[in-house]
Amino acid sequence: MANELPVFADVLAAAARIAPHAHVTPVLRSRSLDALAGAELHFKCENFQRAGAFKFRGASNAVWSLADADAARGVVTHSSGNHGAALALAARSRGIPAHVVVPEGAVKSKLAAIEAFGARLHRCAPTLAAREAMAAQVQRDTGANLVHPFTDPRVIAGQGTAALELLRTTGALDAVFTPVGGGGLIGGTAIAVAGVAPATRVYGAEPEGAGEAFESLRRGERVTDLVPDTICDGLRGTIGAINFALMQAHGIKILLVSDDQVRAAMRLLWERLKILVEPSSATVLAAVLRNRDRFAGQRLGLVLSGGNVDLDDRPA
Repeated sequence: MANELPVFADVLAAAARIAPHAHVTPVLRSRSLDALAGAELHFKCENFQRAGAFKFRGASNAVWSLADADAARGVVTHSSGNHGAALALAARSRGIPAHVVVPEGAVKSKLAAIEAFGARLHRCAPTLAAREAMAAQVQRDTGANLVHPFTDPRVIAGQGTAALELLRTTGALDAVFTPVGGGGLIGGTAIAVAGVAPATRVYGAEPEGAGEAFESLRRGERVTDLVPDTICDGLRGTIGAINFALMQAHGIKILLVSDDQVRAAMRLLWERLKILVEPSSATVLAAVLRNRDRFAGQRLGLVLSGGNVDLDDRPA
């Protein structure tokens, strides 16, 4: 499966594999948010997932799918936070070493979580090239298995389990929304939705200051040279090749939102649902509210991707 696009059977296998380890997260509703959106909103709350984000699903699937001999050498990744913490926790659950390459300037609370879960941190310059180079060096030095944050098919399949749970809870939906960064969550979601509810549309929410997925789909080729400028720290990654292929194959549409709209959505989720989500999560509600007329009267599923907010550096 290493070089292949994951399929629905992989999502089903991931769901069974991670069941002993991952939480089945709640789906919350709010009448007042429904009224604001003019639609019926179902919020899949991955902020309540282990390690505070959906990333644990993919990391857990990758770690527990390793053969024993491979697992003994440990795992390595590069991550600005959530995936690193998730992989560290998944590795700890299997009793194997974890190495996480982190860029300078990453959110402090996320780095603290990675260390708390027992991973060894390797710091590097805040560029994708620097992250990949150091991860490759750690892999050579330790023999650890690389678990990429979003281009690993095992990770993508694991991320799809959130949408699988959502649809099993809600029944048929008109559309499902996820944030888009590197594309692991949107790719896994597209696979799961196509397998369970093929009539349901899938939308990605992306900040205007990091609109690589939007531009890539508009141009018909991957765009990797945009410099991100957004409060959504989890969505600053470059869209992966395998992820872009999945988005094209499943006809994903991208909706852009401004940072101000993200801040407003974060506040609404706090005020109406009484939950704290990170800026990346709030993009999905921001996208629905920005496109109110487009989705009026529909039943919508919104994946809130995580809740790891640095309260010493609030965006709101």
